[in-house]
Amino acid sequence: MRNNLVTEDIKRWSKQAALAADEKLGKDTVLLDVGDLVGITDIFVITSGSNYRQVRAIVEEIEEQMLLLDGPKAETIEGQEYQEGSIWVLLDYGGFIVHVFDEETRAIYDLERLWNDCPRIEWQED
Repeated sequence: MRNNLVTEDIKRWSKQAALAADEKLGKDTVLLDVGDLVGITDIFVITSGSNYRQVRAIVEEIEEQMLLLDGPKAETIEGQEYQEGSIWVLLDYGGFIVHVFDEETRAIYDLERLWNDCPRIEWQED
């Protein structure tokens, strides 16, 4: 997946996913450049919603934005079914993976701490 640099398309699409999450009030959205450590993808987009309905709204907005941008279609979507006590939806777009959590589940898995050595990518416009 990694050709020494993240392609501009992958950066653009992952930033758009972050903006889509923000549009639906996603909290503490971060982009991590994980390509040097993971090997199967380049960027993690991590965000959270306060409940299942908000998580679902964030996921739907990201899917819609990818469609509008003529971006990739998710190769895999995991975790769409509500499971008591845990909400984590993963959208795998190949070059980037989006993790949408509820706040409690995000705190448990704490991906930002696990991937703390990876550089963050700025996505918010000034």
